[in-house]
Amino acid sequence: MSLLLARRGALLCAAAGLFVCIAPCALAQESQAASAPQTATPPPAMPQSGGLDPQSPLAPLPGLGVDWPDLSALPPEPADPNAPTGISGDSRYTYRVDGLDGVGSPLLHQRFSQLSTLNANDGQPANAAQLDRRAREDSALLASLLKGEGYYDASVTSRVEPGGGRPLVVLEATPGTLYKFDTVTLDGLAAADGKADLLRGSFGVKADDPVNADTIVKGEADLRATIGEKGFPFAKVSEPEIVVDHATHTATLAMTVAPGGEKRFGVITTPANNKVFNAKHIREIARFSKGDVYDSSSLVDLRRALIQTGLVSSVDVKPVPGADPDVVDIAVSLEPAPKHTISGEIGYGTGEGARAEVSWTNRNMFPPEGALTLRGVLGTQEQLASVIFRRNNFHTRDQALNLGVTASNLTHTAYQARTFSLTGSLEKQTNIFFQKKWTWSLGAELTASDERDVILSTGAPRRQTYFIGALPTTLSYDGSDDLLDPTRGFRLSGRLSPEVSLEGKAFGYARIQADASTYRKVGGRVVLAGRVRLGTIAGAPREAIAPSRRFYAGGGASVRGYGYQDIGPRDPNNVPVGGRSLTEFSLEARVKAFGNFGLVPFLDAGNIYTLQLPKFKDLHYGTGLGVRYYSSFGPIRLDVGTPINPQKGDPRVVVYVSLGQAF
Repeated sequence: MSLLLARRGALLCAAAGLFVCIAPCALAQESQAASAPQTATPPPAMPQSGGLDPQSPLAPLPGLGVDWPDLSALPPEPADPNAPTGISGDSRYTYRVDGLDGVGSPLLHQRFSQLSTLNANDGQPANAAQLDRRAREDSALLASLLKGEGYYDASVTSRVEPGGGRPLVVLEATPGTLYKFDTVTLDGLAAADGKADLLRGSFGVKADDPVNADTIVKGEADLRATIGEKGFPFAKVSEPEIVVDHATHTATLAMTVAPGGEKRFGVITTPANNKVFNAKHIREIARFSKGDVYDSSSLVDLRRALIQTGLVSSVDVKPVPGADPDVVDIAVSLEPAPKHTISGEIGYGTGEGARAEVSWTNRNMFPPEGALTLRGVLGTQEQLASVIFRRNNFHTRDQALNLGVTASNLTHTAYQARTFSLTGSLEKQTNIFFQKKWTWSLGAELTASDERDVILSTGAPRRQTYFIGALPTTLSYDGSDDLLDPTRGFRLSGRLSPEVSLEGKAFGYARIQADASTYRKVGGRVVLAGRVRLGTIAGAPREAIAPSRRFYAGGGASVRGYGYQDIGPRDPNNVPVGGRSLTEFSLEARVKAFGNFGLVPFLDAGNIYTLQLPKFKDLHYGTGLGVRYYSSFGPIRLDVGTPINPQKGDPRVVVYVSLGQAF
């Protein structure tokens, strides 16, 4: 901090506990200046994004280098029954603050409410000595907060008024004049060439602005962030030097900035003993390339992406001087995390039955990021075993290669299928760390399936073996605000799977499906969510298509209130046979009820049709109520539904349990 020497006399005074200053004053004023109250509570450090959090840790103000007093660490309040205040014994009290009408920001009022001793003990009995102490503490607190917003002449007095049933504590604030900056100087920005104006603008504080500690801290943080984002990795920014003049109610602010020269990205380097990824794979993950202008936010993004792989426990990413003075290399140091993962899942649906899944994964068996997963499912209607190879960040960020071998046995009301499949896909993925707007997948599948259904005309059982080749493709847009529990926005997705059936006489057909959902927040506790799904199979009659490849409706992810796959045409035995087209609608209200629990009333509708194009009539409706528990890893769902217009044999109540919202 700099000191301003008064022209008349060498009198130093501490103003507001925020900045060291000198103001012209007579010797007779010395005792008054020396007794100026000190700031007790500094403003919190500013987040880079700009929002103020009144509950963030308190940080020392620029230039003082001292610790602020902790009101919570003060000794216990004395209980002095002889305090001469006219209040006898312990009694409950009320309080009010006068003099703040139109003064101070909403953040000042919020901070005072959260830090106030009077407010913290409101409703608790107190004696006269305790009231006096709390009033004095809050007077000092309020004066400090006012000075932090630029009211350096602020004073606060307190008094206790014996009332009818309760004493009244009154804090009387006199804010005084709002101090403003006379000059704001950022020396050294000229060395940033054409970016000087941009950097100066990022600081935000300018002449004639209030001398507000929050805006100063925020401006400094924004300047440091921006100068790193605009190509200056080795820039140096001094602490702000602020001088307050009480005579003119103004202040000056000066900072020195040494940009250090604009740099471009060079190469990525790793230590010789690195056991996780080599520099080549890190370059595939990074969103910057050699020759791009240096941007510090790109390093933050790279650090998050490396952690997100799950294969590193800690990451150090830092710029280092390159061989070329205009280039900065990026040194990356990684500490490996455990490679093995064991996971499990348990679910139940009235139609789907009970289901348990377990998997074991070595996430880096084939470096870099080549994971091998062994997966098994055991359920009342499903048994499955699979081996899956997956390489994440395949040649580029968030692109994955998948190869799989699966053997399964599915037993549903509509059909039973014993299937062996070889699958492969290349996909652009999304995740909770980097939720993508656009995702896609390109795949290939070869399937041999022995399936049991019935002859539609007679209801007699039959078995057929199908050999199917498919090229499934998906494209999705996610405009929602959360991957697991969206509260606003919308989602769109489409799936196209050209397929060829190879048993007997070969023929082809295409499965097409489109999904859309929307989310809208109503008030602070309710989210309205809606969904529509349409599907069609073009190019072949229903009877020629394998039962496992047809459309079905009903169940926890379809029309709740009905059993799994129970909606649609049925054979003479009242067993669903599936169809060539699909229509589904869903509407629900997600209400945060209390704590981490929520209630979800819902209404679903849908049907399956024999014709190629879906219709919007003869719908089957289901309704019910769900319960949600919002855990740290996503909502846990319990839905209980009932059919409104059931078909013969449909159950009256259906229960679904799973992780995540229905859509």
